[in-house]
Formats: sequence, structure tokens, C-alpha cells
Amino acid sequence: MNIQELIGILKLDLKNNGCVEGVVSGCYVSDMLSDVLANGKEGNIWITRQTHPNVVAVAAIRGLAGIIVPGGKQIEADTLEKAESECIPVMSTPLQTFEMAGTLYNLLLKNEKK
Repeated sequence: MNIQELIGILKLDLKNNGCVEGVVSGCYVSDMLSDVLANGKEGNIWITRQTHPNVVAVAAIRGLAGIIVPGGKQIEADTLEKAESECIPVMSTPLQTFEMAGTLYNLLLKNEKK
């Protein structure tokens, strides 16, 4: 499943002009940058409440497919600028982390069985 499909199905709000052609292979949920650096996998969507520019650097280093910020939290303008320059989509959702992770898990599992 690519990012554009994910945005449509989950009704995510794309916050920047990041690349939306990337393929999503899984999901990683953490607010600790060091944890994501150590354990995030290429192609994962990252769910985090962190909104500072360092999240973009971590996503770029790990080759993550994109970042989802839950709970309707505002995302810093400099984070969005950096994400655009790195071609990393940053999305938001009004859903809380647990609900977003569960929804995404079920969607990816369903898509995997096709």
C-alpha cells in the first residue's frame, strides 16, 4: 500500500508536500528518537507525538515511509519545511495513538492477506 492510498483510507491530513508514492511495509510507534533509530525499519510508518525537526532526520536516516502525528497535535512549521526538503510525508490524525496504531495494524494485516 502506498502513502496516497493510506491517506485516503485513514482520512489522514497531509501537512506537507512530501512524496506520497512511498510504499508502507509496516508501522513503528515510539516517541523516543533513539528507539526508532535502533528499531524502526525501512518502509515503516512512524506514529509519534514528537513534532520537532529531529523526527524528520530520524525518518530520513531509517528510510521510513512517513510520519503520523496523532491526537490532532500541531506540527512545527520548521518540521514541515524539513520534511518537504527530505521528501517525507508528515500526516496528522485526530485519533489518539492507540486507536491509530490499531487501525493501521488491521489495515496493513488485511492488505497483506490480499
